[in-house]
Amino acid sequence: MTPVERLFALEQFGIKLGLDAMRVLLAALGDPCASFPAIHVAGTNGKGSVSAMTERALRAAGLRTGRYTSPHLARVEERIALDGQDVDPGRFSDALVTVFDAVDALLACGDLAAPPTFFEVSTAAAFVMFADARVDIAVVEVGLGGRFDATNVITPVVGAITSIDFDHERHLGTTIGAIAGEKAGIAKRGVPLVVGDVPDEAWRVIAQAADAAGAPVIRARDGVGIDTPLVDGHAHVTVSTRDARYGPVRLALGGAHQAGNALVAVRLLETYAAVGGRPVPPAAVETGLAEARWPARLEWLTRGDARVLIDAAHNPAGARALASYLDVSHTPPMTLVTSVMADKDVTRVLGPLVARARRVIVTRADSPRAAAVEALRADVARLAATGTRIDAVVDPYEAVTIALDDDAPVVLAGSIYLIGPLRARLVAEGFGPA
Repeated sequence: MTPVERLFALEQFGIKLGLDAMRVLLAALGDPCASFPAIHVAGTNGKGSVSAMTERALRAAGLRTGRYTSPHLARVEERIALDGQDVDPGRFSDALVTVFDAVDALLACGDLAAPPTFFEVSTAAAFVMFADARVDIAVVEVGLGGRFDATNVITPVVGAITSIDFDHERHLGTTIGAIAGEKAGIAKRGVPLVVGDVPDEAWRVIAQAADAAGAPVIRARDGVGIDTPLVDGHAHVTVSTRDARYGPVRLALGGAHQAGNALVAVRLLETYAAVGGRPVPPAAVETGLAEARWPARLEWLTRGDARVLIDAAHNPAGARALASYLDVSHTPPMTLVTSVMADKDVTRVLGPLVARARRVIVTRADSPRAAAVEALRADVARLAATGTRIDAVVDPYEAVTIALDDDAPVVLAGSIYLIGPLRARLVAEGFGPA
């Protein structure tokens, strides 16, 4: 069994929230995360986009960077980047060997009572690689929640909570306040926490949690002037803070919601510099906003006349953002290809998208958690307007092939277990950025 095969074998243990095993494992590895400063990014949606913008700006400022995000689209190595490039398989495999050697020793002596999870091992491997590469700064995205997420073993120089909305309720709670409390678990004494646009209920919980932890809070919009006209679905932002003026700059990432993410990134970078990090000049910040890459988020791929919009709209907030983008970009009624996990609220996730589709093809992502095709088809039929064609095609690629025969844009949205492999196959078959 290769190290990567052994990593994926850990998926059988599912999600295990808690920090004790992670702390034991990192101690055995010599606490690699203590050897580099980090920026910690949590939130329901937007944390990947903010991480991408922030890392690109830091690199433009001349820093050697690490970036850890999840989940991956097609290759596990996508989770870990050094200087903006995904780590190569050999380097990743070597880091896994180091981690698994420590795991085996800890299991043998009883210091670990059970094997760690997939996410714990991949997080530890990222920290090992960042330490070995001697990065100047690492941008670390929370995997799930915050309080008990494996990444929460770090003590960052600054943290962020990008947004609060419903997702992963089984683990994080069924109210906005409960979810906010889990995200606010990243707050640490003396570490500034930048907070994006969140509901009032979430703000109260975050502010109380930060105060209890001794973390100063910076509300991203406070004291800031921001102008965000939309052109062809992309925000052109100008941000004026107490320290600098940025823009106007066209955001590389599409959608009106990215203006809020850009503001969080700006305040995060300013705060990082203010607490003793390296300077990040306005030109570098603007580069981060203009050149960030975050695949499969409102990403158009084309081949000849065929157009496919790919988006990881797997929760209600993501679906609303995609629906808004379809409206402001004047995308005509489309063919929607989708699959969601069985535990998702289909009405809130797919309702806004089905309303904008002339045809929906439901399929099944490659995951045991995916909703059954016929059950999903029945759910979509309840949401669709009269006259909307609804088909069920079990094989995802066949579903896309059928959709491409329609005289309409194709929107591929839903579970990342669906869009990741399909995006890779489309790219391999000649589809490229619009």
